[in-house]
Amino acid sequence: MMNDKAMVNDALSMVKGSLSTYTMTIAECANLELRSTLQQIRNNDEKSQYDLFVLAESKGFYKPAMMAADQDIQQVKSELQ
Repeated sequence: MMNDKAMVNDALSMVKGSLSTYTMTIAECANLELRSTLQQIRNNDEKSQYDLFVLAESKGFYKPAMMAADQDIQQVKSELQ
């Protein structure tokens, strides 16, 4: 039987995988109605992923990477503009 940590991390992994699949599928979709539907599903999955992330972090199941320094963020922004 899986413990809570394993279940939450497994669910996070599955949602992240589905987000990648939706992104690729949306990029290739020519049917606007289908594209819009897929975007709505992806948006709901993104919310679910964030909710799972918050739960995992609050329980100590997941430790995110260190926050980037403001200077590093500004550098990346300027390089991408």
